[in-house]
Amino acid sequence: QVQLVESGGGLVQAGGSLRLSCAASGRTFSAYTMGWFRQAPGKEREFVAAIRWSGGTPYYTDSVKGRFTTFRDNAKNTMYLQMNSLKPEDTAVYYCAAGTSSSSLPKSYDYWGQGTQVTVSS
Repeated sequence: QVQLVESGGGLVQAGGSLRLSCAASGRTFSAYTMGWFRQAPGKEREFVAAIRWSGGTPYYTDSVKGRFTTFRDNAKNTMYLQMNSLKPEDTAVYYCAAGTSSSSLPKSYDYWGQGTQVTVSS
């Protein structure tokens, strides 16, 4: 059974940093794209970042470019989202996901974690 477990969310002041983790288990993810999404109250789930588990250049939504970085540790089967210079508008539940195509669309991802809350105060 595939499991994705996020951790690392919390409350931080604007300008601060957080690192989210996504621990993957249950299968080999070498052929998968790992994505980060977020969903704020009353809004649709939106793409944040993605990276191929096998390597390659990560890609990001415009609003987080230069502030967020995603990377993976293959030995630990864990993906990370380093978030710097956080803004109140980054407040959302953050999800990691795994899918077989490189896409920014939530429907392209087959497996999802439970989500972790990130709250940025002004």
